[in-house]
Amino acid sequence: MSHELLIAIIAGLGGMLGWGVADFFAKKTIDELGDVMTLAWAGVFGSGAFLIAVLYQIVIQGQGFYIPRSPETWLVLAFFGALQGAVYIFVYRGFAKGKVGLLSPLFASFAGIVALVSILFLGEQTSAFRVIALFVTFAGVIILNTDFGAVSSFRLSFAKIGGFGNVAIGTVLAALWTILWERFINGADWLFYAFYMFASMTIAVFLFAGFRHLPFSVQRPGLWKFLAAIGVCETVAYIAISLGYGVTSLVSVVSVLSAAFSLPTIILARIFLKERTTLTQTVGTATIIIGVVLLAVL
Repeated sequence: MSHELLIAIIAGLGGMLGWGVADFFAKKTIDELGDVMTLAWAGVFGSGAFLIAVLYQIVIQGQGFYIPRSPETWLVLAFFGALQGAVYIFVYRGFAKGKVGLLSPLFASFAGIVALVSILFLGEQTSAFRVIALFVTFAGVIILNTDFGAVSSFRLSFAKIGGFGNVAIGTVLAALWTILWERFINGADWLFYAFYMFASMTIAVFLFAGFRHLPFSVQRPGLWKFLAAIGVCETVAYIAISLGYGVTSLVSVVSVLSAAFSLPTIILARIFLKERTTLTQTVGTATIIIGVVLLAVL
């Protein structure tokens, strides 16, 4: 296995774990605080965690503090932050309107879109064996996110699926963000760019919340620890994928692996919330594991 592939796999798994654990903690806050304010306050803690990572690079690693001098660069970073915030809001809104078992596979498909575009149109170097491994992993992601009981009991008319439009928009925006973000940070100061992007996303979400006149207060003090955990885990995810996109050219590997973030959520819910694992989830989990192993050995 090449050094570049190893970094891409680690980056993808880091994104998977970070977002998956964040989603687990979000179960504790969204019903009470709402999706937008959960995202906003978690972003504050995440920005603090990002700052610690940046200071580590400066103080321990001896890297100079990078501040973009071009106004255009700041505008682009603000654009990426706002775009990523829009992805969350559209997807959360869609999930609130419809059946998650029908909508989750749609959102997970953004990774497949990214992989196809990167390999077919952006010149990502790959092999037939790696494509097979990616296909197996992506199939596992789709299976893991699909509630076949909901699908079988629902006549698949997209116009009738609640939240379909919101999630479809979020899916396209997520694919667009991923492709453009990789092109922007590859070979650049990816950690600093990720920090500024994440902070911009947090500001954008607070502005959206203010526009919607949403209450900023957190009534129950016990929620703060979950918001902090969400923020730290989100930071881990963004650092991981930005590392993968910044120092490797294997966009497909990072995007497909990071899209399996439902896996750690399901495992943690099984361990701590005693939620039963369905046959579909077991098959999806096993398929993802097989795909990761194939990626590592092919």
